[in-house]
Amino acid sequence: MWLPFRRLLLVLSGLLAGCAAPVLPASLQLQVDRTLTFAQLKDSPDSYHGRLVIVGGEVLSAKRLKEGTRIEVLQIPLEDSHAPGKDRTASEGRFLARQQEFLDPATLPPGTRVTIVGEVTGATTLPLDETDYTYPTLEIKHLKVWPMRDN
Repeated sequence: MWLPFRRLLLVLSGLLAGCAAPVLPASLQLQVDRTLTFAQLKDSPDSYHGRLVIVGGEVLSAKRLKEGTRIEVLQIPLEDSHAPGKDRTASEGRFLARQQEFLDPATLPPGTRVTIVGEVTGATTLPLDETDYTYPTLEIKHLKVWPMRDN
């Protein structure tokens, strides 16, 4: 009696797992440098040019440019699920991620939580309030947008 029920549960759980977009696609899993921390990347972005990293946080802005869409992200350490944590004070800084394909900035309003698998391309210095800020820069290889939180 329980055997058909177990099979049904197994099939349903497999279908549900298949519907969820992977945070880290299988094709990129072995390429990601899991030893590189955001602090290291921020301190010396040019030293890690070409490396593939997984980082995340909250979108501060998204802007459409001639060469793609630029996303400014407040870095927040990732949880075990690769989702950004909830504590913004744990941030170690900001980074810029660029997607070459069209990405409508309206789909990434401020506060949207994202996880990005990206290739390190260097650094860009831009004005931030009354100072200049050097952002590590990434070329997006995979973007995971997390559902908005209630709190």
